[in-house]
Amino acid sequence: MSDTFLKEAARLLGPKGLTTEATDLEPWLTDWRGRYTGKALALASPADTGELSALVKLCAKYGVPIVPQGGNSGMSGGATPFDSGHELIISLRRMNRILAVDSASRTATCEAGVILQVLHEAAEAKDLRFPLTLGGKGSATIGGLISTNAGGTQVLRHGSMRALVLGIEAVMADGSVLDLLAPLKKDNRGFDLKQVLIGSEGTLGIVTAATLKLAPAIAGRTVMWAGTASLHDARSLLLLAQDMAEDQLEGFEVLPQHSLEAVLDYLPDARAPLVEPHAWHALIELVAGDADTAARLPEIAENLLSTAFERGLIADATIAASEDQAERLWLIRETISPAERAIGPAMQHDISVPVEKMPAFVEAAVPRLEADWPGTRAVCFGHLGDGNVHFHVIVPPGRQRTEWEASDGKTISAQVHDMVAAWGGSISAEHGIGRLKRDELTRLSDPATLAVMRAIKQALDPQGLLNPGKLV
Repeated sequence: MSDTFLKEAARLLGPKGLTTEATDLEPWLTDWRGRYTGKALALASPADTGELSALVKLCAKYGVPIVPQGGNSGMSGGATPFDSGHELIISLRRMNRILAVDSASRTATCEAGVILQVLHEAAEAKDLRFPLTLGGKGSATIGGLISTNAGGTQVLRHGSMRALVLGIEAVMADGSVLDLLAPLKKDNRGFDLKQVLIGSEGTLGIVTAATLKLAPAIAGRTVMWAGTASLHDARSLLLLAQDMAEDQLEGFEVLPQHSLEAVLDYLPDARAPLVEPHAWHALIELVAGDADTAARLPEIAENLLSTAFERGLIADATIAASEDQAERLWLIRETISPAERAIGPAMQHDISVPVEKMPAFVEAAVPRLEADWPGTRAVCFGHLGDGNVHFHVIVPPGRQRTEWEASDGKTISAQVHDMVAAWGGSISAEHGIGRLKRDELTRLSDPATLAVMRAIKQALDPQGLLNPGKLV
């Protein structure tokens, strides 16, 4: 049956659209983190929605499981096939056209294979911007970002991908095309189907195109770095910034001294932003969309830091004097993950709790884990304003990665997730569930939630062919 399927798929897609060559498949069989490696029947790269629709109908006819894949830069193994070799990887990378950038409506319509950085450049050419960015912007695709409901450093002001998608097109499990690309502000015709697909990780349908919300181009920005004694003080600084900067507050990231030192060791030319070490550091960005507001940003920043000093929230701070300095401050934040990885393997957790509880959660969780697992180091950094931190537990010196991850590391992750659940949080704030956290989602979710998710999956994909073994 697989031979017959491959012959029909080859006729449908042509030589550019289907390959079974091992060298062509190899780069797409392992996830970005290197945790999972599988096998695939073939790699299909349809040129447009029509080809994808016909291909999915063919998969349904022959019962071929599908693994949709964008830039293969996900963090949870959601785009990696299993070991059976029976699954077809469907890459959307050839579907990479930007269909429209509309200045009047501040929207962009593009295909799912468009690289995030390419969309940024297209928007900038029209004096607009797509206000979502992340470290993998050079490889992450719009379809993948939608399917995982990606976040990033600008969620505080603009929201995650879910808030930026105005319309969507998708191929469903039976090959039918769901066309909801029109960016209607008001549409009360029953279920909001685009929101059902966003964050579903390719298990309900394959996103092929989207209409996205754009924002005015940045007329000016001011970036600050502040040292503070505790995460509670950082949280108070965030509240102060929200009061004093209001809509100009675009980003608020936190990192401990340990993460800063890791980056300084990792980047040859990096320098500490402040003279003295501090328990915690806050990276704050203010952004303006017009010249008048941009001219006031330095004053807003100075008033904010002055007030924070007076209230004892910060011990030292600096304001970037140029775009180059601002980029250097952001480079520190964006380099934390590779710098921590250079220290040693870690169990990495993408968690959230209610925003106001995050400082207390970190203060409770970090010492408990380090006491329960001698030799480990727990490090938290990330988007404090969203109640989302990346909670890394670094392997003790001398332990072998694979053995530790499969034994103590697995138990540590379960303990972190138990604590998150007890605090009313989520085990996946922005990276998705994929293969990595599917069992933990089942273990910790309430039965009613799981029942609804499974019912939706069964209704939309009764053969279970769309990204099987992921999410649900």
